[in-house]
Amino acid sequence: MTTLQARRLCGGYGARQVVGPVDLEVEAGSCVGILGPNGAGKSTLLRLLAGILPARAGEVLLLGRSLSSWRRREAARVVGFVPQSLSVAFPLTVVEMVMQGRAPHLGAWQPPGPADEAAVEAALHEVGLGARRDVGVHTMSGGERQLVLLARALAGQPRVLLMDEPATGLDVRHQLALVDTVRRLVATGVGAAVVLHDWNLAARLTDRVLILQEGRTVASGPSGEVLLPEILGAVFGVTVDRLPAPGVPVLVPRGATTHPPTES
Repeated sequence: MTTLQARRLCGGYGARQVVGPVDLEVEAGSCVGILGPNGAGKSTLLRLLAGILPARAGEVLLLGRSLSSWRRREAARVVGFVPQSLSVAFPLTVVEMVMQGRAPHLGAWQPPGPADEAAVEAALHEVGLGARRDVGVHTMSGGERQLVLLARALAGQPRVLLMDEPATGLDVRHQLALVDTVRRLVATGVGAAVVLHDWNLAARLTDRVLILQEGRTVASGPSGEVLLPEILGAVFGVTVDRLPAPGVPVLVPRGATTHPPTES
């Protein structure tokens, strides 16, 4: 079953179109990786999929229904969104921040009930923050805040999970734990789309990959058929070696073949 679908989706900021047209499908029980060079439009695409940024053309379908027809609170019960970073305006504790993920399920001024408390505790346990539930989020490292953001999304018990560079700031152990967490969630039937920079993390985490360049799709398909040296090398302007390894081959960039564009 397709949980989230983009059809000829276009979007941007002001007069500038950043993404499009792009087609994308997120199936229940699968994870799609969104990769591409800096400025390719990956985060913009994710914001379009989440309805945070309105589409200029094309459409997004959520559970077969146009996203524009969903009420914001209704869609937020279905879609969990993990942004790149967390700005803490107030000194909230971890558990208070994660409880925000239950807001779409609560009525106005309705206090959390036992089901909400249980969902928050399960999310904290899933990301390994159970023992840090009362720590102030403002005192945590960037990597720890990423885990808080993931827990907040998981607390909402979404059917679709959208993640924008969730591995940013995570050490190797927590990156692997992230893979395990998302794979467990996907195994329950959740559909996921995740923006990543790390090719090898994408190979471990995703079932399918979409590669963007200048806002357009340059490659799309099963991860093992897209994460290839010739494709990655052409898109990223580097020479890539694919080394055999147990489980998933390792992709190693050896050197630049082109220089990145400079800002004018």
